[in-house]
Amino acid sequence: MAIVSQNLKKNDNDLDVDAFRSAMLDWYKSNARELPWRVHFGERPDPYHEWLSEIMLQQTVVKAAIGYFNKFINLWPTIHDLADAHPDDITKEWAGLGYYARARNLHKCAQIISREYNGVFPNNEKDLMLLPGIGPYTSAAIRSIAFQKPSVVMDGNIERIMCRVFAHKLPLKDSKRQLYEFASYLSQDRTDYPGEYAQSLMDLGASVCISSTPKCMRCPIQQFCQAYKSGIQNDIPVKKNRVPKPERFGVLYFIENDKGQILFERRSDKGLLANMVGVPGTNWTDDAEESLTETFIPDFDISHTFTHFRLKLKGVRLLEKKQNDTNKKLFWYDPNEYVKLGLPTVFLKAVKQYLKVVKTR
Repeated sequence: MAIVSQNLKKNDNDLDVDAFRSAMLDWYKSNARELPWRVHFGERPDPYHEWLSEIMLQQTVVKAAIGYFNKFINLWPTIHDLADAHPDDITKEWAGLGYYARARNLHKCAQIISREYNGVFPNNEKDLMLLPGIGPYTSAAIRSIAFQKPSVVMDGNIERIMCRVFAHKLPLKDSKRQLYEFASYLSQDRTDYPGEYAQSLMDLGASVCISSTPKCMRCPIQQFCQAYKSGIQNDIPVKKNRVPKPERFGVLYFIENDKGQILFERRSDKGLLANMVGVPGTNWTDDAEESLTETFIPDFDISHTFTHFRLKLKGVRLLEKKQNDTNKKLFWYDPNEYVKLGLPTVFLKAVKQYLKVVKTR
């Protein structure tokens, strides 16, 4: 738990924590989103469901995560089923969610819970934080929601609410510690429905206290919000000037045999998109000149944005006279059946574009 600063209570205009939490909980009873991993107010969800949903939601919006969650639960109903699954099957079903290290950590974590904890999730921060893929936020969410343990849960929605309630005038990225301190003041050692309280803030940030033009007239905590009282709610959080993402460039080689199959590769077990299936190609470089070639496929240009850079790819088509034997990392496959490969999004885009501009001519 974070230690609340001595100055916070002097600066919060005597915010009534009991009244604040009561308002949030009353609002949540009538306005909670219906999500497949949630249960009714006062009930505890399956820790497996809570953990799985939180891992999916780390870099994914709720709307997109719902379909994946339902699919995973249908395929692997219990943590033991997920632990026994083949890693390739998990990464294949994860395709489209991105950040594939999460899928690998998902499997590792499932194996530890299944084999070392007999399928029972730990409910304390120390043990949860030792599990693959679980950081401070996910640990706090599991403890509060699945086990009703006092925890300080901080996602992007809650950070935004803390900014406005306390009229914090610095950009979010520069304020993580201070915002956590604000949230701690409202959550620390509180046993009054900690899970429902955390989820109420998540839902308020998703539907009312939204990024632009917050719907203050519908807000249950309007009376506590210093930004609203000062008329600056639309200006908070303060936006920080974005630094343009660097660009990288590369070439994909679409090698086709006499059966119309394309050569695919299993990427190495390290680095970006590790162990995923992709199309062979050059390294991704910061220099566009290094990837130049005279045999580009006309009208083939792929752009994809990763967390830290933007990628631009061109394609080259190569024809093999016969189907040669390949090693374990390379294999021939009918490109029309690409959906069965579980390709990451960037290669999914590439194969679709290849089929459009080459195979349909």
